[in-house]
Order: sequence, then structure tokens, then C-alpha cells
Amino acid sequence: MTAQEIAEALRATRGFAHKQDISEVVATLGRALPGGPAALAQAVPVGDDCAAIPDGHGGYLLFAIEGLVEDFIVRMPWFAGYCGVMVNVSDIYAMGGRPTAVVDALWSTGSSPGDEVLRGLAEASARYGVPVVGGHSNNRSERPQLAVAILGHARRLLTSFDARPGDLLLMAVDLRGGYEEPFPYWNASTKAPATRLRADLELLPALAEEGLCAAAKDISMAGAVGTALMLLECSGVGARIHIDALPRPPGVPLMRWLASFPSYGFVLSVPPAHAATVLARFAARDIACAVVGEVDASRRVQVRAGGEDALLWDLDAAPFIQAPAAQPATEPVHA
Repeated sequence: MTAQEIAEALRATRGFAHKQDISEVVATLGRALPGGPAALAQAVPVGDDCAAIPDGHGGYLLFAIEGLVEDFIVRMPWFAGYCGVMVNVSDIYAMGGRPTAVVDALWSTGSSPGDEVLRGLAEASARYGVPVVGGHSNNRSERPQLAVAILGHARRLLTSFDARPGDLLLMAVDLRGGYEEPFPYWNASTKAPATRLRADLELLPALAEEGLCAAAKDISMAGAVGTALMLLECSGVGARIHIDALPRPPGVPLMRWLASFPSYGFVLSVPPAHAATVLARFAARDIACAVVGEVDASRRVQVRAGGEDALLWDLDAAPFIQAPAAQPATEPVHA
């Protein structure tokens, strides 16, 4: 595929479409609040993996929530429950924190598929060492739905708002897994040793606490490139992303991988002086990690493939997940 074909295919993915919905949601909330979208912010603006609330002692409470799409719950209820915990745990570590506990909200038609969802949720709770401490249930719903919220704590934050021109973009992903067919979910979690899962995630708060990295985001359903786009937008910067440099499992078609959600995957923006150290930390735990781009001040995100560049997104022309800029009034405002 050419760079232009890759850019067009990425913009057409389901993951990109779902992430663009965030822009209107934040804008709607902002219109209802005095002070606009900024009123939603705590230690970091809206748009990060978690809300970060200063704890009064130099650290931060982290709070996040994830909802699972209905077709996933219907077809793979056990894995949907498992992912409800897994993706929230990833969000906490992406912010440089450690998880404390989760709660869930589950709607089901009787015990099916609710029982399987809860079994998966309980398995992930045990494997990641994060207790389920409560929630909400409704077994008389016409359609199954699941949302899981998490609480955590960080001593020092990784954020989506601290990528700087001159940084290197790194992608770290656990390739020791396989797809949960037919979905685009790369599962490197359910069969891995629990102690390894936890130790692999501990890399993230260690990088934050040692000052080796300040900006990171976990790879979501927007895929590695879409996740990088979100991080760059929040930081007010741009980048060229080298598609051929992205770590990828052997034999997996490029576009399937670019639209995949890995159970362990992060995009990091790292000062060049620390890049070798960060790469070595992931390599020491057999996690694939590579430099995949360079951050610049352009606010344009380009993809490079086969020696050619193509524009993926011009953030000055259109937002991706952030609220659109307020439009000036065209008529006088009267008291």
C-alpha cells in the first residue's frame, strides 16, 4: 500500500470514527458548563486516558471508565468481561499510575450473557491483582451492556499533553499473543503468567518516576497510529510516523494490525537523550519497542511508507478528539 492509501484507509476505520465522536461529546458538555470544556479538567485537560485529581500530597488520584460495544458482549461475553478490567488497568498505567480497584455496571437478559461476563471480569481482576469492589446490575434488560470504572494512584504523571517538538515517538507492544477471531483484538494477556503481566505494566510508572518519559498513551481501538494522533493533538504538536517501523506480528496484514487493539500496547513521546534507555527497558522484558516517528511543531500528522509521505490529519483544519474551536458570533449579542 502507498502512504496515501494507508492514510485513507485509517481515516475510514471504525476506531477512528468512534474516537471522533469524543469531540462532539466534549463540546456538548462544555456548552452546558460555565467555563466551557476547560471546566472539566483537573490536573490534566479532558482528553487523557484518565482524569487526574491532585491528592493533596504531591500525587494524583486517577479515575477512568470504559464501555464495551454490544456486539462484542453478545459474541464473546467472557472476553468482554475480561477486557473490561484489562483496558482500564492499561489506562491507569498509561498515566504513570497503579490501579486500586474497579466497579462495574452490567445489564443482561437474565443470567445470559451476564454470568459469563462476570466470570471474565473476575478472572482479569485476579490476574491483574485489582479487586472488584462493587457496581450495578440489571438482569432484566432487553440488551446486554457493560461499563467498568477504575480508581488508581500516580506519584508522577504520564500525560497526553507533554509531547514536545524534538521528541521521538516510540511504540511498545507485546507480540506474544494472537487474535480473538473475528475481532481485531490482539490477546497477549489471558494465557500469559499473571506475574509477568503485572511486571510488564510496572515499566510505565517507573519511566514516569525516573523522569525518562512524560508523555504516553495506551493503544486503543483507534490503533497505534490513531492513538499517536490523539496524543499529538492533545500536546498541540505534529509528527511524521514511519509505518514500516511499527512493531508487527509476523504474517499479520498491515491494515489489520493498524486497526488492532493490543492487550499491551503504548505510544510514548521520549526525549532523544532517554530513548535508548527506554528501548532497553522494554527489550529486557521481551516487549517489542521501536522508534516510529519524530515529533515536530507542525500540528500536521503524516504517515511515511515506502519512502513516501501522506497527510493523515491537519489538526489546524479539523479536530480529532478535542472540542471544535468556538465559532465567532455572526450577529450582535443583545442583553
